[in-house]
Amino acid sequence: MSWLIKVTNILNRFVVLIAGISLVGMMFLACLNMLLRSIWIPLKGTFELMGFLGAIVTAFALGYTQIKRANIAVDILVIRFSTKKKKIVDSINYIINAIFFGLIAWQTALWATTLVKTSEVSETLRIIYYPFTYGVALGAGVLSLILFIDFIETLSSKIGGEK
Repeated sequence: MSWLIKVTNILNRFVVLIAGISLVGMMFLACLNMLLRSIWIPLKGTFELMGFLGAIVTAFALGYTQIKRANIAVDILVIRFSTKKKKIVDSINYIINAIFFGLIAWQTALWATTLVKTSEVSETLRIIYYPFTYGVALGAGVLSLILFIDFIETLSSKIGGEK
């Protein structure tokens, strides 16, 4: 199990680095476009590039957010449960979400493969779609793997103690 955690952490660091670089690229692009608009020469394809980079930032940050437990959680009901019941609810939640995001990764990768076959490109800049679509599939796959690890850790932790 520890090897799976190490591999997942390395993979997650890699995709978070790409997400950070993409976010910096988005900020640079937005600032440059605003500056150039003030002198009446807006950048062509800014909307497309912001969409592509935004998809990468969002998908690649999912795993990091799960590891840091930075998601929004509404636990009005669960907070009153015993520790054992909370772990049961958590484990059910983790496995359902791991399966869900695994399916998202799989279906998105299938869609990306279709985009490869059809050679679909963006309208303005003629950028190919499929690398970004595969990126979204990778982000969902990393999240699915992290949720699966959380599921295993929740099941293997002691009932009375912390993870």
